[in-house]
Amino acid sequence: MGGVDFLADERNKAEFDVNEMKIVWAGSRHVFELSDRISRLVASDPAFGKDNRPMLSRKELFKNTLRKTAHAWKRINELRLSEEEASKLRFYVDEPAFTDLHWGMFVPAIKGQGTDEQHQKWLPLAYKMQIIGCYAQTELGHGSNVQGLETTATFDPQTDEFVVHSPTLTSSKWWPGGLGKVSTHAVVYARLITDGKDHGVHGFIVQLRSLDDHSPLPGIIVGDIGMKFGNGGYNTMDNGVLRFDHVRIPRNQMLMRVSQVTREGKYMQSNVPRQLVYGTMVYVRQVIVSDASNALSRAVCIATRYSCVRRQFGSQNGGAETQVIDYKTQQNRLFPLLASAYAFRFVGEWLKWLYTDVTQRLQANDFSTLPEAHACTAGLKSLTTSATADGIEECRKLCGGHGYLCSSGLPELFAVYVPACTYEGDNTVLLLQVARFLMKTVSQLGSGKKPVGTISYMEQVEHLMKCHCEVQIGNTFIFYSEDWLKPAVILEAFEARATRMSVACAQNLSKFTNTEEGMFSFPLFINLLSSKHRCVSLILPFSSGFSELSADLAEAAVAHCHLIVVSKFIEKLRQDIPGKGVKQVLGMLCNIYALHILHKNLGDFVSTGCITPKQASLANEQLRSLYSQVRPNAVALVDSFNYTDHFLGSVLGRYDGNVYPNLYEEAWKDPLNDSVVPDGYHEYIRPILKQQLRTARL
Repeated sequence: MGGVDFLADERNKAEFDVNEMKIVWAGSRHVFELSDRISRLVASDPAFGKDNRPMLSRKELFKNTLRKTAHAWKRINELRLSEEEASKLRFYVDEPAFTDLHWGMFVPAIKGQGTDEQHQKWLPLAYKMQIIGCYAQTELGHGSNVQGLETTATFDPQTDEFVVHSPTLTSSKWWPGGLGKVSTHAVVYARLITDGKDHGVHGFIVQLRSLDDHSPLPGIIVGDIGMKFGNGGYNTMDNGVLRFDHVRIPRNQMLMRVSQVTREGKYMQSNVPRQLVYGTMVYVRQVIVSDASNALSRAVCIATRYSCVRRQFGSQNGGAETQVIDYKTQQNRLFPLLASAYAFRFVGEWLKWLYTDVTQRLQANDFSTLPEAHACTAGLKSLTTSATADGIEECRKLCGGHGYLCSSGLPELFAVYVPACTYEGDNTVLLLQVARFLMKTVSQLGSGKKPVGTISYMEQVEHLMKCHCEVQIGNTFIFYSEDWLKPAVILEAFEARATRMSVACAQNLSKFTNTEEGMFSFPLFINLLSSKHRCVSLILPFSSGFSELSADLAEAAVAHCHLIVVSKFIEKLRQDIPGKGVKQVLGMLCNIYALHILHKNLGDFVSTGCITPKQASLANEQLRSLYSQVRPNAVALVDSFNYTDHFLGSVLGRYDGNVYPNLYEEAWKDPLNDSVVPDGYHEYIRPILKQQLRTARL
């Protein structure tokens, strides 16, 4: 990276092998070497430069992205990159583009829901990008409630076609990336109607634009939905609106792996289980969790490096001021985010394994782990994206006023990332799905059905409802805050919190005894705190009781998800991790993550009786000590992400720490500085000034 390294002293403080940590972060030596090679390839190519993005108009911004996307495709073909290498190249180009949806949603949807014949017809075209696809599900009036979609696909047996139609304004497809100006095709989700009967929402491949001149086909109204939040950011993407006016498509363009419509118009289910569709959902949400660690780690890298460069207050006798990172308030805000980036990395790694495991089971017609996997990925998507969006904004504040400059890289990173809290399931809606699953699990305790995977802790329900935290409090002078470093102690506290919150919700739900439509009852170990356990009936009203208690239920879901992240971090530390000091410093981060979550959610832990107020203060004491231990390793820990300056796109987060000369230089690049006297001076500024002079004489 050349030049003077202003962060060299910080790097020399590291107590662990940074090169080994880079491999831990990447997941394997193979992925590290591939990522390192591709990121440098992108960074060294001037065609991928991104200096001027925030200053471009929307049209220029969009065209600039088209240029980079075409250049990326050219390089992928010239270098004969593998699918894995090509995916990394798109990642490091770091610009939201139609290709994200083509490769990330359109292709997987056809793969997951298409028949072998449909694969043979459509996938070669998509792989060569002879067609460009998007994923048209969300509508103007419906997002998370997929069952409420209004677009229709009505079978016409006379012509062997489906008629795709938008019956209302709110049925307009709204938000699909790539749709507005680029996509030639879409996987469109519509209500399947045959012989007057509605069979629910299904997927259809619909051509939108001519492959000759790119004009919309007859009956198709399509365009861009307008500027989004932030400048630059997601405005490189042509999120679109789409309406159908009785558009006809051949019957064989319905995705028919799971269900079919025959030539006669008969609706049939195939012998392929419907649950296979959920495999795609698990895959997409697993990718989103990995993306959370990518985005949060970028923000943390910028904030950590800049916190070491920036000095404020504390100078003695005209000496150097204090590095901002040495203030405990800065550490208390920054280091939990650093720990979260690693925590989300490892839970994302585990989700990759889970996806593979679930897929293999589904192919063998084993659906036993699917509800748990679905709840788990839904909950982790919600937890990690919310924490990351908040974390990026916190990193911007940690950089003081300069964090507000576009050249800090943080405003654009936030604007690009924040929609993740909504797409692929609104985060609150997803938590309520997790809560339903937890209530069902609690209801089956004692029925002989064992909880599996991430909810297996509930098998110990009797113990977890009664146990007391084992952090010891000695006599007046001796406190054992080190007990909070024991994985077993941390895990039990998190398990007890999650269990007690779920059981409390179930107990409160059981009080809603009205029998409206949409309720069902099942046995429940409800009196878990009494000496005699008895089986009672829990009526689970998804209309009144569930709705009334939804805030509590969402909190119980969050507690369950926190436990998953903590337990997967602890599991990671049980593996063999080579490299001097690597496992030790990861252990510190694991404890910071867990104890910070405990500190932020003390109300849950104390009110449910999992820990005492005294034990809580010992946890806080231990947290302060951990911050001091992580401090010398901070810059080395963000170096382990191995991000190039190009990818970070931040003057504040530069590898060499040479911030101020570059901030100064960056300012002069703004188009406003093209002229010394601004455009508009003669029309607007001069008349005011001259008028003020005249007024002053009166």
